[in-house]
Amino acid sequence: MSTRTTWSPWRGVLAFGFVSLFADMVYEGMRSIAGPYLGELGASAAAVGLITGAGEAAALILRLVAGTVADRTQKHWTLTIVGYGLTAVCVPLLAFAPALGAAGLAYATVLILAERTGKALRSPSKSVLLASAARSIGRGKGFGVHKALDQVGSFAGPLVVAGVAAVASVQAGLAVLVVPGAIAMALLFVLRRHLDTTDLPEQPVPAAVTGRVPLPRRFHAFAVAVGLTTAGLLTFGLFGYHLTESGLVSAPLVPVVYAGAMAVAAVAALVTGSAFDRFGGGTLVVLPALVAPVPALVFGDRLGVALAGIALWGAATGIQDSTVKALVADLVPHRHLGTAYGVFAAYQGVAALLGGTLAGLLYAHHREALALGTAVAMALAYLPLWWALRSPED
Repeated sequence: MSTRTTWSPWRGVLAFGFVSLFADMVYEGMRSIAGPYLGELGASAAAVGLITGAGEAAALILRLVAGTVADRTQKHWTLTIVGYGLTAVCVPLLAFAPALGAAGLAYATVLILAERTGKALRSPSKSVLLASAARSIGRGKGFGVHKALDQVGSFAGPLVVAGVAAVASVQAGLAVLVVPGAIAMALLFVLRRHLDTTDLPEQPVPAAVTGRVPLPRRFHAFAVAVGLTTAGLLTFGLFGYHLTESGLVSAPLVPVVYAGAMAVAAVAALVTGSAFDRFGGGTLVVLPALVAPVPALVFGDRLGVALAGIALWGAATGIQDSTVKALVADLVPHRHLGTAYGVFAAYQGVAALLGGTLAGLLYAHHREALALGTAVAMALAYLPLWWALRSPED
């Protein structure tokens, strides 16, 4: 390797945090308006549910493959750069969809799925690189600071899209996201040159080391429980579609609603994370209870009630992105943790696809069945959750 100046651990972690901040502005800005935008392109509620659900499924399920490839090849930087590059390129290109006429919906669908594939490619490798950078300052602190900066981007991106859409158009709002995307990529290339990752293996890891490993039954029980909550959470794309189709919120304001949900998610992650450190996994019993009323509240005809439901959705999303992952680490031996996160993401991905598709099909004429089914599923989620929390070690 060539001679280079290595940054201090904190500088490296902060730089990685800013990469995620600007990248989150791009893809969270897109996700905040995806439902109404797809609707303008001719998508039905069922199609919106299927497309956004498939996107979330791709972002989760493909991590199972991406994590294994990263471990076996040690190409963490390559996978991270390709993953972020897909986000930086695909989202601004969505602005051209209306100009393609009847082909616009198919074009937008391909770009959304490609962006989510990029998320899957980079996530395992990014986590490995960040863990390496933060090893001397405490990985808890390192990941915590990174998550805080990440959420700043999740909040700012939708607001940028909303602001530009209000004065110009939704297409312009998507196009302007090329700027934070370019900043994220520039920072990433600089970071690659200066980040200290000397504790990573320089040679590929034999397949025998990264092959199939047994995971505790408690882990699988917990994955089933969180899979049920993931299916019940649905995607914001369908929520945004409902808000505009029902006349509750104009399309340019939908990203503002999403930004508010992300702010709630950040607070929920901090609160439940602190409670988890103090009280343990029992903290997560709140998760199905938060999810259960969401469809009944969001898919009504009163804005205040819908916003309350979206706030609950944001809180549950924040918990699933933080505290849930902490419990996974407690359930699985450290040497198998990378594999466990990949398998766990696969459970969530299948659930996201099924939940999004089913919700899209039921939305038009069977919303009461959707609300009731979600409540029942959350009640059932308590069975594997209780078993995971109460069962002795395997």
